[in-house]
Amino acid sequence: MTAEPLTDRDRAVLALERRSWPGPGAKERAIREQLGLSPTRYYQLLNALLDDPRALAHDAVTVNRLRRLRASREARR
Repeated sequence: MTAEPLTDRDRAVLALERRSWPGPGAKERAIREQLGLSPTRYYQLLNALLDDPRALAHDAVTVNRLRRLRASREARR
């Protein structure tokens, strides 16, 4: 049984996370304009992707960086 590939939307979410953003609001604007998602829904999808082995296989550098950031935030709580 082969795992389903990442969806186009999943790949687009990871691509947005690879970019750097010039200032406040630019990323949220891109999320709405490019993906048609609210920022809240975007971050829900992103958080699920961080636990998805397919996302890790697709973009290990980005996923591992975001996993470290998430772990750091959780450790501060």
